[in-house]
Amino acid sequence: MDTGTFRGIITGLLIIAFLGITWWAYSRRRKPDFDEAANLPFAEDDEQSNRDSSASQQRSKREQASEADSRHDRGDKDT
Repeated sequence: MDTGTFRGIITGLLIIAFLGITWWAYSRRRKPDFDEAANLPFAEDDEQSNRDSSASQQRSKREQASEADSRHDRGDKDT
């Protein structure tokens, strides 16, 4: 087998792979999945703001708890 035959076989396999991927991407079965993926950047903004607010609430609760623990350890009264 010479180099030209080998290159021809590889080229044929790559063309078949390209056509298979193209057929898969444009099949009607995949359309709902791709439509959902296309809208992810818009949905992520809402989820990001919810995650930020919940994270800050959790952080403030932890800070309050650690502050109360440190006051208790020093013997200070809660105000």
